[in-house]
Amino acid sequence: MNDPAASPKTPARLRRRTVSLVLLGLGAALAGRVVYAYASFPSDRTPEGAYLRVAIAVNRGRAEDFFAYTETRAQHAAYTIRDFRKKARERVLAGYPEPERSRLAQTYAAEASAPDGADVFALYAKRYGWMTRLRHDLSGIKHVEVVGDRATIETAHGTRYPFRRRDNGIWGLTLFTPILDAEAERAARDFSVIDKAAADYARAPKPAPSAG
Repeated sequence: MNDPAASPKTPARLRRRTVSLVLLGLGAALAGRVVYAYASFPSDRTPEGAYLRVAIAVNRGRAEDFFAYTETRAQHAAYTIRDFRKKARERVLAGYPEPERSRLAQTYAAEASAPDGADVFALYAKRYGWMTRLRHDLSGIKHVEVVGDRATIETAHGTRYPFRRRDNGIWGLTLFTPILDAEAERAARDFSVIDKAAADYARAPKPAPSAG
């Protein structure tokens, strides 16, 4: 006598149930790994955590993503560059004659229109090849030395990366600060020269209209 439970549909039901259970198990395992990764990932209030976040941003090719992990002085310099380039460009557009007006406005356009300091940082990272350099040098952490508010990460390749603790407790890479400082000073000097030249242009006698 045939068992009603052993209908042709039963194997299909069992297969679907097995697949569902396997998928649920895989999902649970993946969720567990994600939770573990977040729980075990070092805080950016440690030099290791800041360094690893820099490495992630470099691997993604996004310099702007690790701007938060540069030191405070570097961040201030990036905003200073943006602000002075913006003021310089506005002064050029308002008071310079052609062809200098178009040339300088174009020269300062990228920094002047940057929405944020992180965008300025990304411009200089591209200009100076910082991402290529970091991609070649970044490797696993071999040793961490912390002295007060300064730390040095030594990698498996033997490269040493200096960090400084910011006021908010996040550790910031100091590697690019000297260049950004120098660029900020140059932007301030350029603005001073442009401002003076624009004032001179404004005082210059205007050419008399030609007799028609």
